[in-house]
Amino acid sequence: MDEVDIGHTVVLWLWALGLAGIEIEIEGGYGWAERLPTWYLRRGLTGRIYGAVMGRRPLTGYHVFAFTIPLLIVHLPFVSGVDWTLSGELAALAIYFALAVVWDYLWFVLNPAYTVRRFERGSVWWFSVPWIWRFPLDYYTGIALSIVLAGLAAVAAGESEPLVHHLWMLAGLAVLTAIAVAAAPLYHRWYRHMRRAGADDRDRTETYPPPAAEAAWEGGEPNLRPLDPATAPAPDPAVHGASAEVSRRPSPGGDRPR
Repeated sequence: MDEVDIGHTVVLWLWALGLAGIEIEIEGGYGWAERLPTWYLRRGLTGRIYGAVMGRRPLTGYHVFAFTIPLLIVHLPFVSGVDWTLSGELAALAIYFALAVVWDYLWFVLNPAYTVRRFERGSVWWFSVPWIWRFPLDYYTGIALSIVLAGLAAVAAGESEPLVHHLWMLAGLAVLTAIAVAAAPLYHRWYRHMRRAGADDRDRTETYPPPAAEAAWEGGEPNLRPLDPATAPAPDPAVHGASAEVSRRPSPGGDRPR
């Protein structure tokens, strides 16, 4: 493993760390865009196919972009002077799946609502898949898929270098992630420090609402009717009255993070 390989691994890991950090700032303790102003899709052909592939998770508007943008970025070399080859494509996909696993795990490591200690079977509703030891099955399949893709890249290239490089990269990512686990309490402390009473300067920042706030969903219980009241069908009092009554009832679990 030469200096270029080490640098590549470090930058890839920092990318995963940055993605995890951004998502923690956006989502807080509620993962899988649970409380974001985005849409959830489980029904229909698209929702069913996605759920079957992704361990019964719903497809969300947030994740359409969150998953697609990194996939595009790993292909940047092919539009920056590197010739496209089948081997190179397979290697890029192998990197993507490895990145996805590390990025996801770092979200739990750094998130004060979870931490390594609280990342376990039954504590993450969107990981309803079987768990092996301390990790959900998805992590094992993600890493295995990345290794298989790297192996196919080696076959396509006619040499073992793509697979060897990938295995060294995975080892480096594991070491860096272990360091992050050890250092995570420092981040948790900083996270709480920045949110201590009186620390936020939002009240010192001049803000004003968007010009058409009513055109976007602002959170809460989703309104599944069209946003334009002129074209929206009249609500059925029997249905919507019952829904409103249900929505006012406190949930059995309260507001604690899941």
